[in-house]
Amino acid sequence: MTVTDPETLQESGEPEDSDGTARRLRWARDREMRAPRSPQHLSTADMFTLGNAVCGFLAIYCTTTGVLIPHLTGEATSGDRRSAATAVTLILVGSMFDLFDGLVARKLRSSALGAELDNLADLISFGIAPAYFVVVWGMVTGGAHQRISAGIAIMVLLAVVLRLARFSCTTMRPGVFQGMPCPMGALTVISIVLLNPPFIPAVLGIVAVAALMVSRVEYPKPHGVLATATLCWIVVSMGCLAAWAMGLPGGHTLLQIGASLQVALALMAPLMVIRRKVGDVRARRAESRAS
Repeated sequence: MTVTDPETLQESGEPEDSDGTARRLRWARDREMRAPRSPQHLSTADMFTLGNAVCGFLAIYCTTTGVLIPHLTGEATSGDRRSAATAVTLILVGSMFDLFDGLVARKLRSSALGAELDNLADLISFGIAPAYFVVVWGMVTGGAHQRISAGIAIMVLLAVVLRLARFSCTTMRPGVFQGMPCPMGALTVISIVLLNPPFIPAVLGIVAVAALMVSRVEYPKPHGVLATATLCWIVVSMGCLAAWAMGLPGGHTLLQIGASLQVALALMAPLMVIRRKVGDVRARRAESRAS
């Protein structure tokens, strides 16, 4: 008896043949279901990716209409803070979409456009939007800071472009990113601005983040427990921004704590690399002394 469909086997009640034909057919059907769709069709994961791109555009819009234009027209009000918080919240929502599109793409069928769409959306939300945020920050600060902030904003943008291009061309070992992921880099840059340190330390911090994005430092990919922790951290960050924007008691303190923790999280991977290298040097010195 020749079996062409595993469902026929189940309905006929006959056992599978010795070479596992039905099992191979099930595997083939599963591969077909998970195979990338044609470029004419968008998958569920692509919808999350497009949502990420929309969030990046709206963040730029809020920064322009709520912060930059009132500053240029001399009509700055307390609404500037709400607009800035809205822009950052949109970038946080974009990072949530970026997290979900990867998880959904691994569970369901992806499209042939998936990787390209993801890079373009990331460029908008985690490259152009934070770079524009830095430019507006320099303009609002005033003085000669405008040109300097434009220069470091270009560095952030180019770091994201190079980071995305390298991600598309290189193959890393499973479970890690080479260089700081773009969402983390964007949120860390914005956190430095929100902390409002003296201008020069802020510039040095933003330049360091741009350097980490194009570095070879390995950052873990958000899978399993780490993905859940990342999602919870995004929600907590939104809460801190909301408290600050609404002027609630302790809102400014919550914002400072949240931004400081974001910077600390971004520095964990390079600090671990430095610690490992120092340990290796000490071990080699101990071996040389023992010999």
